[in-house]
Amino acid sequence: MATFKYVAKDQNSRTVTGKIVAENQGVVVEELRKRQLTIISVKAIREATAAKSSFQLKKVKEEDLVMFTRQLATMVEAGIPILQAADALQEQVSHPYFKSVIVNIRDDIQVGSSMSAAFAKHPKVFDTLFVNMVKVGETGGVLSSILDRIAAYLEKTIKLKRKVKSALIYPIVVVSMAMIITVILLVKVVPTFAGIYDSFDSELPGMTKILIQVSDILQNYLLYVIGGCILFGFLVSRWYKTDSGRLALDSLSLKIPVFGPLIRKVAISRFSRTLSTLLQTGVPILESLDIVGKSSGNYVIEKVVDNVKGSVREGESIAAPLVKSGVFPPMVVRMIAIGETSGQLEKMLTKIAEFYDDQVDAAVAGLTSMIEPLIIGFLGIVVGFIVIALFLPIISITQIL
Repeated sequence: MATFKYVAKDQNSRTVTGKIVAENQGVVVEELRKRQLTIISVKAIREATAAKSSFQLKKVKEEDLVMFTRQLATMVEAGIPILQAADALQEQVSHPYFKSVIVNIRDDIQVGSSMSAAFAKHPKVFDTLFVNMVKVGETGGVLSSILDRIAAYLEKTIKLKRKVKSALIYPIVVVSMAMIITVILLVKVVPTFAGIYDSFDSELPGMTKILIQVSDILQNYLLYVIGGCILFGFLVSRWYKTDSGRLALDSLSLKIPVFGPLIRKVAISRFSRTLSTLLQTGVPILESLDIVGKSSGNYVIEKVVDNVKGSVREGESIAAPLVKSGVFPPMVVRMIAIGETSGQLEKMLTKIAEFYDDQVDAAVAGLTSMIEPLIIGFLGIVVGFIVIALFLPIISITQIL
């Protein structure tokens, strides 16, 4: 598919310009004739425009996507034609890449493509869940309510992510600053004391020797240490892209003493809310499970969902594979089993998601209050060790004198 820019005259001899996405120029000419336009010129837009768009490519903020979805739902409910709605929305969007995506979607719809198919061409902005729900809305004639439901789901997902970030950013920043200050002390301050201690004609304490040795290593090999850390991070990221690496690291993340329970609660909440939203929308169960697995964000959960999908395909329940996984707590499994037998699975999943959202709130509050004294204690040990190691020789000499 290519994008063509055309200039034509309408029946009132007014000049009309626009863009059409089509397989070739002949298709564009045929489409313009159907519109009863007199063609002046049709030109393919060169790849330079696409290159410019890719240069400007930045991830579209989830808040922008929520706003777009809400506004589109309002316009559809008000009876505004999709093409006019797309024109109005692209004028309001400030993000250059998102603006170009909306223009492309409008052009696709103009040549007869469905909205879901037009969205599906831009997976970096509209994920599988978004596309499938829009497809269901188009098929069932309830597009505006489905768009509202998508926006509500995205808002709750954003809120959940913010809670997790608020719990993680503080300790990461403080520990990073502590490491930087410690390295500065070891590279700049300790060598000054080491020069003084060289003039002493006495044996240095063990702590001081260790500190000076660490300082010497960092002085001589700091760049190698930094390079080694970067290389290690690169290798871990490459390993994480493999199935075995993702499984190992995601499994480890669920078992980390402090953060593991929080990550598990977030994963369960996301699983429950996503599956509930898809089932309420009318997406088939197998397709819903496929989307839930891919959007779970944790490979362990994804493998569990694959097992659930196999169980459902064979006519069995959802709850049985969840019990075997050991990832989902008994309470969650029982609620899902009750939802299946009573025919109220969507309602039960929503209750689970709301319960675990509250659990995440409590976990974040507890984590913040617990991490602060741990970090202070860690800094006290590190800085205390450096201070004691530096002043032990001076104290020893003072006692001798």
